[in-house]
Amino acid sequence: MLQLKAVVAGYGGGSVLQGVDLECAERTVTCVVGPNGAGKSTVLRVISGLLAPAEGEVRLDGERIGGLPPDEILRRGVAQVPQSHALFPAMSVQENVLMGGYLLRKDRRLLRERLDQVKERMPIVAERARDHAGNLSGGQRRMVEIARCLMLDPRLILLDEPSLGLDPRGLAGVAKVIHGLNQAGTTVLLVEQNVRLGLGLATHGVVMEGGKVRLTGTAAAVRDNPEIASLYLGGKVGDPRWTSESLPPSHTGGPGSPPTA
Repeated sequence: MLQLKAVVAGYGGGSVLQGVDLECAERTVTCVVGPNGAGKSTVLRVISGLLAPAEGEVRLDGERIGGLPPDEILRRGVAQVPQSHALFPAMSVQENVLMGGYLLRKDRRLLRERLDQVKERMPIVAERARDHAGNLSGGQRRMVEIARCLMLDPRLILLDEPSLGLDPRGLAGVAKVIHGLNQAGTTVLLVEQNVRLGLGLATHGVVMEGGKVRLTGTAAAVRDNPEIASLYLGGKVGDPRWTSESLPPSHTGGPGSPPTA
């Protein structure tokens, strides 16, 4: 579905991404992990059109999208949830969600249908419709941000640090939403600092370092890789805490199952 090939991109003449190769198959959840400064968020910006690649290709269903304007990429079914502070705090929850349907504003019937569908999938939109977004908890805000993306019924959702600043309850709620999106057929590409949470949600994992992809594979293979456990998961080579047998029961149903809080 999505393919990046030898992508080079950066800011102010410097290259953050240095030849990134990455693929996401349809109906999968791919988690990109790595240390700060590895280029993880820059990958999402390139895919969504917020940053044009200097070199290389970005393809969606075989068609080149690298360098297209963000609104055109959005029309092709790619939506991004930013890292934080993405809501308008003085606007109501429903008003924030309706902003996600801006491209549909000329078709009021479709806009209303999409809003009803989002309310059914994300109950918080109906329950807190008239509340100011600024009054929501961190986890609730993240759910509303995702709900806003769903107004365009995207095929691919990009999530930048969805666990950032969330308490255990918020983490569990967001994890459930991501799992539900994937079960409904949406492809998800997420960047996550909480490596164990991210790989626990994912079907596939990508490890980046220094603007390059260092390792790819199934989420379980990446999570259980001894070197990755040592470098990124705070464990040691061979530490049984990071083997698939030691994960909570909710992980044992296979890749993509949501973790416990």
